[in-house]
Amino acid sequence: MTPESQPGTPAEPDPQWMVRFDKVVKTFGDATVLRELDFQVRPGERVTLIGPSGSGKTTILRLLMTLERVTSGTIHIDGECLSHMRRGTRRVPADERHLRRVRKRIGMVFQQFNLFPNMNVLRNITEAPVRALGVPRDQAEDKARELLEMVGLADKALAHPSQLSGGQQQRVAIARALAMEPEVLLLDEVTSALDPELVSGVQCLLRDIAQQGNLTLLCVTHEMNFARDISDRVLMFDHGRILEEGPPDQIFSEPEQQRTREFLQAVLDV
Repeated sequence: MTPESQPGTPAEPDPQWMVRFDKVVKTFGDATVLRELDFQVRPGERVTLIGPSGSGKTTILRLLMTLERVTSGTIHIDGECLSHMRRGTRRVPADERHLRRVRKRIGMVFQQFNLFPNMNVLRNITEAPVRALGVPRDQAEDKARELLEMVGLADKALAHPSQLSGGQQQRVAIARALAMEPEVLLLDEVTSALDPELVSGVQCLLRDIAQQGNLTLLCVTHEMNFARDISDRVLMFDHGRILEEGPPDQIFSEPEQQRTREFLQAVLDV
């Protein structure tokens, strides 16, 4: 029996969704992290995932970046399957070439800045567009300087990461992700490694980015005020499932589930 004929295999999704998970299961050994997750994000929508550590939030981002592979189920980006590909009449797990091609549509900013210490800021931003997208270097550098202006670091193009503060390094990481002109931007606890006085500057920058254009944003954070400000929709995760979802005002002011209320009380220290 081929994957296409197996019972329960989901049909190709409606491209109205920029991101779609269909019955995605992810296990690590005996531990099930995601449990038949059905999850969608519309183009241009800003969605924040909240919930306790270990609830599966970061795993969702890692699957989208193809840092992990699904155990079962499928993931689509703008109607195109990320996790699988066609081979004749069959659907098979995606090979590395397919993953690289679809992954170009997605950018990610990590908790740790992950800048190349041996490269200056300009080179950190231009390396991926030049190598992965084939952008001419002079064109990539022009774009990088525009992005550095946007993130307030126009004067740091020739500096190395060791010469920058944590907040400045995170701003470079944001510019680097945007240099790939992604359709989907993933944010994984992007302020958790910063000193408290640097958090609000990075959050303000991300609010500005989120409110411009049609960039689809998927954010994992424990900063609840940031989640409230940046999101169109908030999803509460627990044990690999979506416990509840809704607009920020509903989730943070009138959550329906007792588990959500307990979690918010703990993280807000109310």
